[in-house]
Amino acid sequence: MKKILLLSLAISLFSCKEGDATKQQENSQTVVATKTTEKSYASFGKKITSADALTNAEMKAKFDKMQVGDTLAVKFIAQVDKVCKKKGCWMRLKLDDSLTSFVRFKDYEFFVPLNSDNREAIVEGKAYITETSVEELQHYAKDAGKTQEEIAEITKPKREYAFMAEGVLMEE
Repeated sequence: MKKILLLSLAISLFSCKEGDATKQQENSQTVVATKTTEKSYASFGKKITSADALTNAEMKAKFDKMQVGDTLAVKFIAQVDKVCKKKGCWMRLKLDDSLTSFVRFKDYEFFVPLNSDNREAIVEGKAYITETSVEELQHYAKDAGKTQEEIAEITKPKREYAFMAEGVLMEE
């Protein structure tokens, strides 16, 4: 009887320790290091896991089927192409060699490190499509000092794959 009691006590103690994570402060945000398949990730925003994350190619296929106004709750993994260098308030994730998804962070509640370029990231949130009209694109081109010829070449609206992340895991 004592052995069973001691065994159950030991099991409960070990199971409590399993959930502990190393915490540290970075840019006044809590960062939690987690181990997933031999990679270490820092967590930002809502706590998420790497389980069931789509690949960047699978996410691109989902985006390709979406229309302006559609939203999709999803989690995917991709390499960071670019990140905001002022405060880490947005990033672009590679979907393939020439296509990215523009990622913002829900309610600007969190940011990612400024040196996140080329790191692996897992994002969870809502995917959606935005489209900028020809008139707006031409206006931006004029504001940027483009020539009349360059402005006249803008004849199609710009479709962009966007993402509002609630949580991010960033490779350390």
